[in-house]
Amino acid sequence: MIALFLIIVIAVTGIFAVAQAEQTPKHLSVSSGAFANGSNIPVKYTCDGQDVSPALLWNPGPADTQSYALVVDDPDAQGAFAHWVVYNIPVNVTRLNEHMTSIGQLDDGTMQGKNSFGGIGYGGPCPPAGKPHHYRFRVYALNSVLSIGPGASMGRVVDAMSGHITAESELVGVYGR
Repeated sequence: MIALFLIIVIAVTGIFAVAQAEQTPKHLSVSSGAFANGSNIPVKYTCDGQDVSPALLWNPGPADTQSYALVVDDPDAQGAFAHWVVYNIPVNVTRLNEHMTSIGQLDDGTMQGKNSFGGIGYGGPCPPAGKPHHYRFRVYALNSVLSIGPGASMGRVVDAMSGHITAESELVGVYGR
């Protein structure tokens, strides 16, 4: 009787652990050679410099990854402020090169959305004078390719990702004037 009880407890515990592992997103790790997490973003990547996108690199997502997305925003701005929205990044791509071109759709199918400056592609940090702002570079592994065309807003991309995120990572840079 005790043996049967132990078998049931072990089985239920195992099933719970598997179910919990399936619900918990795996962790990605995103980095940039331009700045470390929590450090200052060099002027080159801001509106005060060349305003080019920094190179980013991340490790491959879980086995069910079908695409990646990147959202760069400024949580210190009033309202949601998008600096870069990139989605439908092919599963075999785990880096974005510096100075990524600002077009809606790249040859490999990667799409870029509209930033809060009104353009397509990257728009670097450009905070008002005063307290430095934080910029979140968030990479998501998705278990699908998003069914939206180029030029989508950050809100539209975030809504489309809902229920499809299997892993994510965040790199935060700081910039002030």
